[in-house]
Amino acid sequence: MSRVTAAIERHPRAAFGAFLLLHVLVWTALAALLYPNLPLDLIEALTYGREWQLGYDKLPPLPWWLIELVRKFIGADMGYYALAQLAVVGCFALVWLMARPLAGPIGAIVSVLIIDGIHYFHYTAAKFNHDVIQLPLWALAGYAFHAALRRGRILHWILLGLAIGSALWAKYFVVVLAAPLALFLVGDREARKSLKTPGPWLAIGVAFVVMGPHLLWLVQNDFLPSAYANARAAPSRGLLDHLLRPLAFAGGQLGFLAPALFIGATLWSPRTGGDAVGTGAAASADDFDRRIVTLLAFGPAATMTAMSMLTGRGAIAMWGYPLWLFLGTWIVLASPSALSSARLGRVVATWAVLFVLYVVAFAANYSVVPMLDRRYRAAFYPGEALAVKLAGRFHEATGQPLGYVIGKMWDGGNVAHYSSERPRVLIDGEPRRAPWIDLDDLRQRGAVVVWTDSDPNVMPTTLAAEASDARVQPPFTLLFRRGDQVLHVGWAIKYPSP
Repeated sequence: MSRVTAAIERHPRAAFGAFLLLHVLVWTALAALLYPNLPLDLIEALTYGREWQLGYDKLPPLPWWLIELVRKFIGADMGYYALAQLAVVGCFALVWLMARPLAGPIGAIVSVLIIDGIHYFHYTAAKFNHDVIQLPLWALAGYAFHAALRRGRILHWILLGLAIGSALWAKYFVVVLAAPLALFLVGDREARKSLKTPGPWLAIGVAFVVMGPHLLWLVQNDFLPSAYANARAAPSRGLLDHLLRPLAFAGGQLGFLAPALFIGATLWSPRTGGDAVGTGAAASADDFDRRIVTLLAFGPAATMTAMSMLTGRGAIAMWGYPLWLFLGTWIVLASPSALSSARLGRVVATWAVLFVLYVVAFAANYSVVPMLDRRYRAAFYPGEALAVKLAGRFHEATGQPLGYVIGKMWDGGNVAHYSSERPRVLIDGEPRRAPWIDLDDLRQRGAVVVWTDSDPNVMPTTLAAEASDARVQPPFTLLFRRGDQVLHVGWAIKYPSP
């Protein structure tokens, strides 16, 4: 370990680059090797993204567009997992850039190693989705906000506007970031001076220009995704929920943060010893820097907790994804002693142990544990076999290629992705969920109706709105890709009707 820390001290940039490369390679390879079937978030992205809409009924389109671009230019499933890790290391790079002038290059590395203890950045980030794409955009916003306040350059204010505006295209959760930044500009004595300059107002203008097309789509579509958001956040059942639900969210986040806090705790023990190699209590950050970092580290989480407290609505634990990007920087700046070689060694060693434990846990969960608990795992779903069988049988029955599939997102999306014909999906059989589908074309070309969660001999009424004339076919079964679980498939053919 002494040789490792010596190498980090001599070449901190190279060491940070090696860390980023290791992160991308390990977590991309793990997902590619252990996920024989794409997870739900990616199946959903491939179903929605190909339609290139300005908005959808659930969430903003940015991550789905990115997945579709990867499909077009790379085409391999590994590309989707690599995209997730590129988003993560892009976030890390921006956190490092912000922390470097405050804590030195080695202190900045420690800042990133601390937050890498949170499973948001690896174990669950393998499934690229709206949470993952928030990470680099929120990190860019934090970097730009600090740089704009400290240097006053117009470029940084523009970057802040771009980050906030782009983050809306990623997830509407961006309000939890924008609100504390705005309050800080108004409430902090130093930050308030910037309001007399054009910078903050330019940032607001840029943000709204970037958001504009999607905001217009929301207005034109009666804020369609709000129904999904309301369904996700459990409504208040009474006064007690205003206390219990924010406490439950905060408690869940504290549990997720425990490994990161364990890494950070090594900066406190022992309280003396060794020559400084970075910065701890002796950081170059002044009081204003520390207030900004404190805001970035805790402001969004406090805003989320306050919203839950005011509304009494439930907050999902995974909403914490982008909340803690600057926690490591805050811990480094708050540490009571300078960052010595010994402390750096303990940080690296603790991080390395946790990194290996996460890798082992991930590998075990998708290799050994399934043989013991027999729990359903979407990654083992026989999506390719389902797609090949349904497309082949439709062709045999009609003489036509499969152009459409009617089914739930999971079943229909798997058929759409793994079939060489790439049929489009009428999600849940409801035209309002897929308004881009030309129903006349669907009737002319026909479709397959598929369901796997009810009696395979009876087509669910929820799928029958546009398939009432479909003929139910003999059901069949498929083995999951791993284990001995069996998928019971019900299906029907809606014959072409020129």
